[in-house]
Amino acid sequence: MTKKNNNKNKRIPVVPLRGIVAYPKLTLAFDAGRTGTLAALDKALNSDRKVLLLAQKDLEVDNPMAADLYRVGTIADIVQVLEVKNDYFKILTEGIERAKVNRLVRKGKGFYVADYEEYPRAPFHVTSKLMDELKIEAAHREIIKLFETYAVETGTVPPDAISFAKTLKDYDQLIDLVSVHVNFKLERKQALLEEQDLSKRLDQIILSLSQELKLFQYGQEINRKVKKSIDKQQRDYFLREQMRTIEDELSGEQSELSEAARLRELFAESSIPEDYREKVEREIDRVARMPANFPEASVQINWLELVLNLPFGKTDVEKLDLKSARKILDRDHYGLKDVKQRIIEYLAVRKLQVEQGIKKMRGPILCLVGPPGVGKTSIAKSIAEAIGRKYIRMSLGGIRDESEIRGHRRTYVGAMAGRIMQGISHVDIDNPLFLLDEIDKLGHDFRGDPSSALLEVLDPEQNDNFRDHYVEIPYDLSHVLFVTTANTIEGIPGPLFDRMELIQLSGYTEVEKVEIAKRHLLPKQIEANGLTAKQLSLTDGALKSLIAWYTAEAGVRQLERELARVCRRVAIRIAEDEIKSFRVKQTDLEELLGNRKYFFDLAEKEDLLGSATGLAWTYAGGDTLTIEVNILPGSGKLELTGQLGDVMKESAKAALTYCRSRSEELNMAEDFITKNDIHIHVPAGAVPKDGPSAGITMATALASAISGKKVRHDLAMTGEISLRGRVLRIGGLKEKSVAAHRAKIKEILIPKENEPDLEDVPESVLNNLKITPVETMDDVLRIALVE
Repeated sequence: MTKKNNNKNKRIPVVPLRGIVAYPKLTLAFDAGRTGTLAALDKALNSDRKVLLLAQKDLEVDNPMAADLYRVGTIADIVQVLEVKNDYFKILTEGIERAKVNRLVRKGKGFYVADYEEYPRAPFHVTSKLMDELKIEAAHREIIKLFETYAVETGTVPPDAISFAKTLKDYDQLIDLVSVHVNFKLERKQALLEEQDLSKRLDQIILSLSQELKLFQYGQEINRKVKKSIDKQQRDYFLREQMRTIEDELSGEQSELSEAARLRELFAESSIPEDYREKVEREIDRVARMPANFPEASVQINWLELVLNLPFGKTDVEKLDLKSARKILDRDHYGLKDVKQRIIEYLAVRKLQVEQGIKKMRGPILCLVGPPGVGKTSIAKSIAEAIGRKYIRMSLGGIRDESEIRGHRRTYVGAMAGRIMQGISHVDIDNPLFLLDEIDKLGHDFRGDPSSALLEVLDPEQNDNFRDHYVEIPYDLSHVLFVTTANTIEGIPGPLFDRMELIQLSGYTEVEKVEIAKRHLLPKQIEANGLTAKQLSLTDGALKSLIAWYTAEAGVRQLERELARVCRRVAIRIAEDEIKSFRVKQTDLEELLGNRKYFFDLAEKEDLLGSATGLAWTYAGGDTLTIEVNILPGSGKLELTGQLGDVMKESAKAALTYCRSRSEELNMAEDFITKNDIHIHVPAGAVPKDGPSAGITMATALASAISGKKVRHDLAMTGEISLRGRVLRIGGLKEKSVAAHRAKIKEILIPKENEPDLEDVPESVLNNLKITPVETMDDVLRIALVE
């Protein structure tokens, strides 16, 4: 019997080992870097330099608890500690004896100490009843023989370990030595450490050595089979062949269906047109006849997978609820009346067609044109939701390769389908909403003209038979609702533009921007910056000033960025517990956002000679434009300054010709032109200006300077002038009238032909601004000039 309790409940620091088992009378080197391990080593070094080495059950656990450690380990002396780098050490230990843990106690620095007792081997005389000395000697020889064979075949055992094993007469130490040098699993090594009966340990080590040797020999045999089955050209497929050989050895059969069988299943479920089913079936048969490692096989399989996954004739049911569609469109976007009206028209027509049993309808091809930031891209998402269609977006900006639209022919290396067919395959439906973004930014070069390739896509008379070069099978795109966007129509090729229905999106007015900010932008930024509506709010005056002083755009992108800045500045104050909530007023803006970035002109306070106020359209909305005229002694030269474009210069010349034709009414002397120079200047000289709509403003300023009559300071005007004095139609009336109202102008003059456009002018502007249509310059001068 073994003696117990002689050394019971001794205490010793514990060092957990990952993937290693320590044995008595053998040295062990291991790395130490974990906090708990370093603390245990420090404890041991400050006492008797002894630690208990316990193997860890799970290698992945970084900070093991008591339950993660085995209860039998080895007490070892710390022989050497070598610091490799900061807080990372190499430890050399020498095993002394086995020990069994009775209790683990966790210390403050994250390491354990153990109450332990000795765990000795059973005395030899106990096992001699079961096995005599001859059997033990036979087992010893078998261990040496297997150990030598393993060392020779694997080449992983040092020669001195074999020599040392042959000299050992202590069978327990021999078993421990073999366990250290053979690649046993951790559980097997721990079992050998814990086993006390020598006869059982001998049986276990012989069985484990035999199994490990067999496993290594089987692996070598598999490698030999693989090497025989491949030649020099197939070396790239070595790993794949090795895996397949292993599967054959284990199961004797393939665990997956062949590619051809899988493709036939897809073919049975696909809805490819009958005219092309025979062709696709032939292609599948070709794949079945090809070797798996044949280079063309992967190309063929990729093509078949794309074709078989295309949703020929598979459509989603459209939502034809007009009220629901209106609600969704109004929820997501403020304004954009023309777009919303066109979508409601489409739904109404489609609903009546469905009621009449008409299944197929060619979808409209809408082109949304407007400046950046007005919501062209986002409205497409809302349209898709409103009519119940899946949404695909394709950006056309910078595309120069026709193959992006039509795809590559299969003969090319790396061929793939065009982005139209890729999108259809991705949504797996025949009637999505397809957004072609930034169509005015298409390019073309030696690789082809993508705009020409789009002609077939966007032509309702052709797109029911669209042929992608890669797919080869005609595809019906007539169910797709195409929506395109552009900043200007000038960048859209003519033939492409002819196939689209244009919807012009002008910039937002100040009133519309305020509403958009209150309904959409501010709530979004409040949530994005971790605030609540109770913590932050803005007055209408603050919003209006924010728009006027810190943004200059037709859309609302810069406005959203400035609102985000306001939210962040308020968030700082709330986070620092300075305030609980903040209501931003107009007077707070400069404190939150700094000095104003933009200024706009106000109406003059008094009537001036030779100075008239015009109205201009810009991408940032409308603006006022002051035109100044000076008459100087000279020889009849006309000087134009202010970075004027060619059209605007021609308008100045036309205005001068008109004034000369009215020389009698303007009291112009006969030699006026030959004795005077005329200088026309448009301030803000750093800003380029062009367009014909300042014609009547130039003519009014000239007439004022020539006649000596002043121009009304509360009046602004816009219109193109002809040589006979007719006032011609202009664009951007909505933006221009808003700018006049903002500048506190009381009356504006517009061309008579623009009267129908007044319905687009906001009601708040119409109620506070007098708008007078005029047909001729005589009407203009009669209203504008004062005695």
